[in-house]
Amino acid sequence: MFAGTHRSSRDFMSTTRSPRSDFNLTDRLVSDIFSGHYKPGDFIPKEMHICEEFGLSRTVVRRHLSQLVDGGVIERISGYGSRVREYSEWHILDPLVTEWMTRFAAPNEEIQREVLSFRLSVEPHVAMAATRQANAHDLVAIEEAFNGMARTLDEAKTGERRRLDSESDVAFHVAIFRATHNIVWSQLSHILRPSIHLLVVESNVSATDPEDSLERHRRLMEAIRMRKVEDAFYAAHAILEGTSLALGLEHTRPEVVPAHLND
Repeated sequence: MFAGTHRSSRDFMSTTRSPRSDFNLTDRLVSDIFSGHYKPGDFIPKEMHICEEFGLSRTVVRRHLSQLVDGGVIERISGYGSRVREYSEWHILDPLVTEWMTRFAAPNEEIQREVLSFRLSVEPHVAMAATRQANAHDLVAIEEAFNGMARTLDEAKTGERRRLDSESDVAFHVAIFRATHNIVWSQLSHILRPSIHLLVVESNVSATDPEDSLERHRRLMEAIRMRKVEDAFYAAHAILEGTSLALGLEHTRPEVVPAHLND
């Protein structure tokens, strides 16, 4: 009647460890889901199986499961159990869900593609707004983050694989969101940070030409500094194009900047 696989509770139980005083059922379930052990359409073990395996009361198990329900990760189906929902239904902007993504998500192409698609739709326009609104303090924050990325390349030891510093890379993008001086974009920079981090870390590990990535970031920084709105739009898109190439994902051609947005 329902699509998807109802994985045996043995799949869950065979990989569990003895209960500990610090055991967190939510973390365990989230780890299994975000790592792909349970995929959209799969049913996770039923409440009674979980209770028996970990010696937890049904009330405690339901409390942990409710966090996944609230995050849109699973749905409760009466008489069948709890099923993992499609990625598009996950509340990825919920701070708790984005925290789970950062902590537990294995490289997942579908999630990466969804986050990348969102960033491609949003960040070039955010860059344009930052170009118009950034003040001296904002430019310093963007430059400091850029310098942090560059410093990691410069300080790489002989024989060591050179890559950009991911924390500085994330800080660079967050600083641009804040430079818009728009309360919504500024708040979203906090919410989106884990999602941006998810792509940045994987792309920096996979990138074969970190110098090219650094140059793309430099072009965006300079476009914002020089108040070149159209250049900022395309520079932001070029950074994400590089991310998609590093991750092996398809990317889209940049939109044409509407003429009135250049004013």
